[in-house]
Amino acid sequence: MENAELTREFVAEGREHLLQVEADLVNLEKSPQDHEILSRIFRAVHTIKGASGFMGLKKLEALTHAGENLLSRLRDGRMQVNQEITTLLLQLVDTLQQTMGMIESQGNDAALQHAPLTLKINRLLQNTPSTANTKLDDNRGASSPQEPSGVAAPPETAVHSEQLVAAGSASTGTPASAAETAATASQEEATGTAVSSPSTASSVAESHVRVDVGLLDRLMNLVGELVLARNQILQLSDHSGHRQLDTVAQRLNLVTTELQEEVMKTRLQPIRNAWSKLPRVVRDTSVALGRQVQLEMIGQDTELDRAIIEAIKDPMLHLVRNALDHGIEPPAERKVAGKPEAGRLCLRAYHEGGQVNIEVADDGRGILPSRVKAKALEKGLITGDQASRMSDREAFHLLFLPGFSTAEKVTNVSGRGVGMDVVKTNIEKLGGSVDIESTPGQGTVVKIKIPLTLAIIPALLVTCGDQRYAVPQVNLVELVRVEVEQRHEMIQEIMGAPVCRLRGRLLPLIYLSSVFGVGSTAGENEAVNIVVLKADQQQFGLVVDRINDTCEIVVKPLGKHLKRIPVFAGATVLGDGTVALILDVLGLAQHARVLSHAQMAEHQGMERVVGGGRTSGATQLLLCSFGEQRVAIDLSTVGRLEKIPQAKVEMSGGREVVQYRGHIMDLVRLSSMLGYAESADGDLNVVVYHAGQRPVGLVVGTIQDIVEQQIRLDTGNRRPGIRGRCIIQGRTTELVDIPAIVEAAGLMLAVES
Repeated sequence: MENAELTREFVAEGREHLLQVEADLVNLEKSPQDHEILSRIFRAVHTIKGASGFMGLKKLEALTHAGENLLSRLRDGRMQVNQEITTLLLQLVDTLQQTMGMIESQGNDAALQHAPLTLKINRLLQNTPSTANTKLDDNRGASSPQEPSGVAAPPETAVHSEQLVAAGSASTGTPASAAETAATASQEEATGTAVSSPSTASSVAESHVRVDVGLLDRLMNLVGELVLARNQILQLSDHSGHRQLDTVAQRLNLVTTELQEEVMKTRLQPIRNAWSKLPRVVRDTSVALGRQVQLEMIGQDTELDRAIIEAIKDPMLHLVRNALDHGIEPPAERKVAGKPEAGRLCLRAYHEGGQVNIEVADDGRGILPSRVKAKALEKGLITGDQASRMSDREAFHLLFLPGFSTAEKVTNVSGRGVGMDVVKTNIEKLGGSVDIESTPGQGTVVKIKIPLTLAIIPALLVTCGDQRYAVPQVNLVELVRVEVEQRHEMIQEIMGAPVCRLRGRLLPLIYLSSVFGVGSTAGENEAVNIVVLKADQQQFGLVVDRINDTCEIVVKPLGKHLKRIPVFAGATVLGDGTVALILDVLGLAQHARVLSHAQMAEHQGMERVVGGGRTSGATQLLLCSFGEQRVAIDLSTVGRLEKIPQAKVEMSGGREVVQYRGHIMDLVRLSSMLGYAESADGDLNVVVYHAGQRPVGLVVGTIQDIVEQQIRLDTGNRRPGIRGRCIIQGRTTELVDIPAIVEAAGLMLAVES
């Protein structure tokens, strides 16, 4: 058991070292004079070599010994870093990674074929003249280039991993301090550099503990069961009328919520774990394609559930390789286009609205919608009529179709049509979405939205027949109630498919009762409840009998007999102990054959012809009121809508400000600028407007509605901050000029600077 534990520690520590070494090697090739990076690589390989000797892994020790010799030459300046040496050292890292897997599964390195790589390293060393003092190699216990491969380091320098020495001392009952002191002195003598003191090492060890992933998963499952029990107790207390039980239930609710949050944190990992291989991929792929690429990674500390981290590794790999092959041009082509010869590939991750946004952006040639449409026509995926009606965004989404590729020939990088559809499928399995934005000649951005975790999620409970179902809130857009007197006007059929006229748009409808073949409990003389959902960048309405409430649910996997049903994503236990199935929104849309983007555009076009639908040139407007006064704001100027507590408002330089997403955001009260009555106290409704790089918050009154209609402005009585007046929903409404308001508030210059 002790040996097995030591082996696990050795493999885990070795893999951590190798991940860092791989990233450092890619950076070292760009900055070959960076002695700090080179020293860090040397120390990592030196540590693995010493620990492998301690573990009796002679083949691994011999291989790392050869690598250490090469790194010593580089560190001492007797050799210079170049592409050939970097490639050789990356091959060494790959071999060591494979060996770690071998040791983990077999317990030894017997199957390691190290001789070819060791010989290649030694030949490189023999062909390089040694001009520096070789005494350092002797002190280090490393063989000279002329020594045969496979010669192990002397016993006194074989142990260098303080953690493994401490573990060994603990298992044998001997004090660790003497062993640690000897190992530290040996390492200092070997490397010529001081290592951390035992007190520093012990403080780090005391604050970090390795925990088995299986244990974390079991702990998460237990917390899930506790959440279910909490929900049941809360439901019982709501109907008991027992004050003491209510107090205990609320205390249990508080403790369970805090425990859930803390346990969730143990499952969270930084996204850098999913990105760790990408610098190497960019380096190798760009070399193979003859590209020059600068990789930038922003937001590496953004945290996600461990299961999601694993699930997005393949999609990220596909997106990066696709950007290098299809996006970034060869240096000569970029030079002709007036661009820097080195292309830029940027990965960015950030939290927003309970989700994680990931962007993969390049400054390459971009995507030509006409070329995408031509390829789709050639493959028979769309008709000529559909192609003519498609917007650029709809054309970009053709790239996600299985087997679709714009590559002219099949290479090791692309052309097989197995890239973007894999990305879309894997991301949607996580309850996420993918979108593409591209400008020909300037570049492409692929945007991914995924949930933070899959274990416990917020959901909306709905009822159909006598059963309740859970709808993940990540897919929820809005709730719509169509009153009885509006049914015939708003809900109709077009080409046999039910649709709802919602703010000038046609929203496809799916009746949940029809999907499951059950009788609806809602009568003809009752209002219609519509849950507006979003799947694959398309909205549709789910008609249900009743909308119940929102709650946090624990996701339970389905049994084998239900896994193949596409409309269910899992199950959960509700507060009253009953089981509810979780709806798979994308699977539901596919099962019900919700209209595609092209079909929707076609039907909306028909609707415009017959009248009653959206008129061309319609503008989306946000309606707000200040008492009896009503204003409209063009939604194209709105970045976000936020509700900010009054307590968070601060004063700076005589202005109201609030801390917002890492910025200090100035607030402008629209009522003061336009002479309206001040809105009531409480949370502030804030429209976030971006002018330049910094946001400005416009405090508005009561937000009433979002409408889409063609407006006719009366500009005869214009005043500062108002573009004019128009009639919306039968009422005279002033249209606000947001840029003019910001400029009048004296913020434009501050923002732009």
